[in-house]
Parts: sequence; C-alpha cells; structure tokens
Amino acid sequence: MGSKQRIKIEACGIIEKTSELVEVAEAEAEAPTPTPLISSSQHNEASEAPTPSSSKQTSEAPTPFSSTNSRETSPPTLGQKKETTLKQKGFNEGFVTSKRHRKLQKIEASLSKARSAIREAALVRNLTSTHQDPDYVPWGPIYRNPNAFHRSYLEMEKVFKIYVYEEGELPMFHNGPCRSIYSTEGRFIHEMEKGQLYRTRDPDEALVYFLPFSVVMMVQYLYEPNSKDIAGIQRAVVDYIHIIANTHPFWNRSLGADHFMLSCHDWGPRASSFVPHLFHRSIRVLCNANTSEGFNPSKDASFPEIHLKTGEITGLIGGLAPSRRSILAFFAGRLHGHIRYLLLEQWKHKDQDVQVYDQLPDKVSYNSMLKKSRFCLCPSGYEVASPRVVEAIYAECVPVLISDSYVPPFSDVLNWKSFSVQVEVKDIPNIKKILMGISQRQYLRLYKRVKQVQRHFVVNGPPKRFDVFHMSVHSIWLRRLNTQIQDQ
Repeated sequence: MGSKQRIKIEACGIIEKTSELVEVAEAEAEAPTPTPLISSSQHNEASEAPTPSSSKQTSEAPTPFSSTNSRETSPPTLGQKKETTLKQKGFNEGFVTSKRHRKLQKIEASLSKARSAIREAALVRNLTSTHQDPDYVPWGPIYRNPNAFHRSYLEMEKVFKIYVYEEGELPMFHNGPCRSIYSTEGRFIHEMEKGQLYRTRDPDEALVYFLPFSVVMMVQYLYEPNSKDIAGIQRAVVDYIHIIANTHPFWNRSLGADHFMLSCHDWGPRASSFVPHLFHRSIRVLCNANTSEGFNPSKDASFPEIHLKTGEITGLIGGLAPSRRSILAFFAGRLHGHIRYLLLEQWKHKDQDVQVYDQLPDKVSYNSMLKKSRFCLCPSGYEVASPRVVEAIYAECVPVLISDSYVPPFSDVLNWKSFSVQVEVKDIPNIKKILMGISQRQYLRLYKRVKQVQRHFVVNGPPKRFDVFHMSVHSIWLRRLNTQIQDQ
C-alpha cells in the first residue's frame, strides 16, 4: 500500500507515512471491569464488555526428539528436522502470543488509570477546569463537566493509539471526499493516513483499530444510480471484515468491540448492518446518528456533518453582531423528508420574522442570511443529520434543532441545551412563539456560547487541539474507555 498511499488529494494534502507515536507508559495493575464514563443524560448504559474469544488454534504437540544413546550423535533425519522446525514454530507462536497478551494487559492497566483520573476530576463541579493547559482550558455551561472533559482529553493525548489496517485498495479504502456534504468523512480518513496524530504502526500497541473504508466512495464506485441494488457495497464490507478477521488476531479477540468505522453518508448505518458484530459491537462513528435506526450512544459516536463546498476551510467563521441581526429565524433547503415538508407547509412565505425557503430568491446569499439571523432552523432531511447545525455555529447563529431521535455530535461532553434551542416536530407551528419567548438576555447568553463552542467544530489543516478532528477522536476514546478487552 506504500506507493498507493502517496497520492495527492485535492484540498486534503498528501498522504504520507510517519513514525510511530510514543509508547504507552508502564502500568502495573490489571484493569477492573470499567464503569461508564460517558456522561450524557440521553445514554445511561455502557457498552457490554466483550466476551473473550480466542483466535488461536491448538494442535497436538510434536513428539520430542530423543537419542537412544546419549554418548553417540548422528545427523538428524529429514523427519527429525521437520519436528524440530514445528517445535520452534510452536515456540515462536507461543512467544508472540504471550508478548501480545502482556501488551494488552498493559493497555488495559493504562485505561484503568485513566478512568480513575477522570472519575476523580468529575467530582469537581466547578464551571472551569482546574487543569493547566497552554492552549485552552474548558469552562462554562457549554460543557457537562469542564474538569472531567479536560482531564479526559489530556489522558487521551497521553495514551491513545489507533492502528489503521493497511488492507484495502484505493479509491474505496484509505480515501474519501474532502469537499461536499461528506467532507468530514474524507478529512478524518486522510488525517489518519498521514499518521501524524494518534496513529501507531504497531497493532499490539493500539487501543482501537480503524477500518478505513469510505461508504461515500463505495457508493460512487459500486452503486448504479437509481438501481436500489447495494449488493456490491454489501460484498465489499463483508469481504473486508473477513480479510481483517483472518489476517489479524484483533477482530476475533474482541468480536470487533475495539474497532471503529466512520461514515458521513446516509447509508453508513446500512453498510455496517451487513456484518452483525460491526453493527452491534463495533464503534460506529456516524453522521446519521439516529437512535430509531439502531444508533447506540453508549458505543456509537455522533459525527458532525460539515458541508465544505469547495474544500476551503478558511473564511467560514463569523457573522453580524446581535444588534444587527434583523431576521428572527431562517431556513433554506430542499423538500427532503416529512419534517421539512411540515416546516415549509407551515412557514414558507408566511411571515417576515420566520423566513423559510425551499429556494432562495435571486441575488440573495445563503451565507449572508445565516449571518444576519438570530436563530437558524436546522430540520432533519431524509436522515437526521444536517450540515445546517455546523453552518449555524460558524455563522454565530443560534441553531434550532428540529428532529426525531437525533443524537447531536460530542453530546457526551457538550451541553447542547446551553447553546441551542431544541424544538419537537409537533411544535413546528409554534416556532415563532417559542423563539419570541426567549428574552434578549437569554439570547445573548446563547449567542456567546455559540461563539465559544465554535472551536470544537472548526476544520483545521493540520488539525489543532480541541478542534473537530480531535473532538471526533475523543468521542472514540470515550467509547474505548467503556470497554474492557480480554484475551485468552
């Protein structure tokens, strides 16, 4: 894969190999069964600890060679050479297995120490983290617990290592789109391929294993438009997991519980369903974070959908001051799904305060409308995720989430109620009443918090601490903390 990985991807830079990260620090005690560290009121259960599954096969040991006369030596026969080779092979395999087991114990011990440190930090209920940091100290009500989040983030930076499987060929593996509505999928894949952050080349040192396939690219290359036939995508996913499980010991060891896939395509959940363990046990990082379709917040992570139309990542942040925002609420988008149908039916061309469009008038800029609106309506489309959530945050417009069964990104650590408004679908007719009921003082608080939370959704090249890439990795880290891997 080396030569194939070194290709130029427009707007994403060059995929390149780098050296491994520093090793995990020594830890002595074995880890106890973890208790959940994900602190969201929406998710009360941690992922089930994986049942140990041995991928080793046992065979009858070869009969040891012994001479009938200890004082006489003779050249070994062909059969004796074969027996000696088998003995040596068995010894080598046992040595590798034992070494791998010790490394796993070391990893679990380091995770146990991290869990204890985070629990201790969580007891401090200050609105500002007590930990020192040269870049940023989490503070304020936008966090569920600033101190616990900060300590968790620092622990992640110390010990988290990700192994990226090298199997799979371009363009459907190790590759993804860096512009369009699926840009976060491609950018995450390319950052992992670069290997400058969190990646390790030693699979025995990894805490999680990345399955680097892109559902977006599979749809592009394996799906015939309008055919409704996704058998090609199914075969690709099933075959890939089969290769991984039969080439490496790690999938079978945990039944996929310490593996993760990532997808921003609407079909990401469906693609994962073709392999039961991938669907039910692995960490699925999905933009389409729909609990009514099997998204499990205790093991799956919600991924922000960011529409980078040109691939450019600069000039996206900022909007007018609150006093210059003349529009109460704004939405523009196509008629996708029943929620948007209800929204357009109720508000399209009905009210100058709540401006709702399926198509903007000529010479009216979408971005300018975002920047001069106080609240930005973010209804789900065909699927629950919408790029308008991040677009609103970029434009410093308070997002109004209108969805069913949607788990917002990073909701393990972010308190979405502190910087957004959540409206139930049944209350779409009452949107103006709800928003007008928010006082100027309350609105200004929401506005300031939106500006504060921006840093966690910004796309940087290369990534910067606490930005969207690191927050996505942190979501994976939290779910690995909730799982204990055992080996036989």
